[in-house]
Amino acid sequence: MATQAVAIPRQRWVRIIPVAFLMYTIAFMDRINIGFGIPGIEKSLGVDATIAGLASGIFFFGYLFLQIPGGHLAITWSARKFVTISLIVWGVFAVLTGLAQNATQLLIVRFILGVAEGGVWPATLVLLANWFPLDERARANSYWMFCLPVASIIMSPISGWILTWADWRTLFIIEGIPPLIWAVLWWFMIADKPEDAKWLSPEEKVYLEQKFAEDRHNALPQDKGDWKEGLKNAKVWWLVIVYFLIQVGFYGVSLWLPVMIKGLTKQNFGLVGIWSALPYVAAVIGLYLNANHSDRTGERKLHVAIPTIIGGIALLLSGLLGPASPLLGIIFLILTEGFLLPYVGVFWTLPPLILGQEAIGSGMGLINALGNLGGFVGPFIIGYFIATTGSNLTGIVLLSIALVVAGIMVLVFRYERATTETTPAVAPTD
Repeated sequence: MATQAVAIPRQRWVRIIPVAFLMYTIAFMDRINIGFGIPGIEKSLGVDATIAGLASGIFFFGYLFLQIPGGHLAITWSARKFVTISLIVWGVFAVLTGLAQNATQLLIVRFILGVAEGGVWPATLVLLANWFPLDERARANSYWMFCLPVASIIMSPISGWILTWADWRTLFIIEGIPPLIWAVLWWFMIADKPEDAKWLSPEEKVYLEQKFAEDRHNALPQDKGDWKEGLKNAKVWWLVIVYFLIQVGFYGVSLWLPVMIKGLTKQNFGLVGIWSALPYVAAVIGLYLNANHSDRTGERKLHVAIPTIIGGIALLLSGLLGPASPLLGIIFLILTEGFLLPYVGVFWTLPPLILGQEAIGSGMGLINALGNLGGFVGPFIIGYFIATTGSNLTGIVLLSIALVVAGIMVLVFRYERATTETTPAVAPTD
């Protein structure tokens, strides 16, 4: 018999999510600001668009090294401690980006920056899985992942403004300092699990114990095994390919977005920074609507596939129509991010449907590690075609194809649902 809904506190929503949100907002800031630095880097270091695209994308080669270890250590050691160390190291190398004296130094620093940040994403997903039951997971993931568009909304105008009075070196040095500050706040405000949190009310602890017990009881038949299961599961490798293709499209657009908009508008970087924020405003709206509707309906696949496919089509239209009509080009770039990014919170509800608790960290780490190599391929494709043809259209077409194929792969993705009826969620209140 189902239990009646009762009001409980939701301290974890106002404690865990905002701190994790701001932490990764800072991380993503140090990833996207190179899009503003590219023109200055090309001029100062004497490199072409291909090398600039390589500098943007090599981050993701470093990024893969700590993905699986990061997720595993978050489970067996501590997500709190792991992320604290990562914040300090990536802050140092974010500053060093602005001190690079040649292309080789720039590539090395960007690579190590990727290593330093690499394990943070799976570690944070594990942290959220410790705090939010499955029927809250899409919202928890997405509210945290608001950091992706919000970082761009905030930092695009700021980065553009910095470049109106300073150079690209100053940009990286200034924006590399916040991780060092936030490491201290993260250490004192985050707890790894509800049982470790002294600030959590007894009512909320009981609620979480009940909900996680229900999740374990209703686990899928294949939801078993140790951490190695995440590396051997064929469905995990399917999601690796999906995530890789999406990241090809997403980062191919995101890291070149300021350059694309500057080419369309012919304006200075101060105004380009404002224009560059608009696609991410649309992404915030899309993230919120998509995640809430997914949790409300319990449907996951369509909430990943449809936004991804529409985002790919919008990107193609921006490339085709932009040269003749810059305004249409910008509108479709806005729609690209508005539809493309909302997939992300729901996507990360898929691995727990096919993996057990011990395997979640390694499985999500594998998906994020290899999938994020698309973040190298996408920017490199755009840079290569700009350098060789003088146009980004061929690159945009290839990125669009990658997104549409990824969406189709999600549509045909299969997993067995549990047949045991779950207990209705207890209604949280402030």
